[in-house]
Amino acid sequence: MLATGRKAPDFTLSDAEGKTYSLADFAGKILVLYFYPKDNTPGCTRQACAFGALYGQFRALGAEVVGISKDSPASHAKFAEKHSLPFILLSDTDKSVHEAYEAIGEKKLYGKVTVGTIRTTYVVDGDGNIIYAKAGVSPDSNPAEVLEFLKNR
Repeated sequence: MLATGRKAPDFTLSDAEGKTYSLADFAGKILVLYFYPKDNTPGCTRQACAFGALYGQFRALGAEVVGISKDSPASHAKFAEKHSLPFILLSDTDKSVHEAYEAIGEKKLYGKVTVGTIRTTYVVDGDGNIIYAKAGVSPDSNPAEVLEFLKNR
């Protein structure tokens, strides 16, 4: 996991409609960047829906929420539509941004070691500095914890 206080790595990724976004597009804003394993899985759906439910509060604090997974733009489009997600989902099919943000690595599930997405959340300030970093987050409590962090900073 990347440390707080350092510059966030730049990225350029596409959303469900094919629009590309890079870190520079969020300059001057607070960016909540969360990495999740897979669209339409139970934990990822709960996390996305919780971010969606709190989205208005994030926006009121001047923050934008962006979810990143290895899923395709088409998968993101279906996921966002099915769950009425109001925020941006970006597709990192080659895992390069996952690697840059250290959100991929060994995981143990039922005793089996695999390599995959480590559920990780970063908050990046308007100058591109990481001000919050947490890996292995709970899909259920993560959105509220990040919102609380922003309210108290």
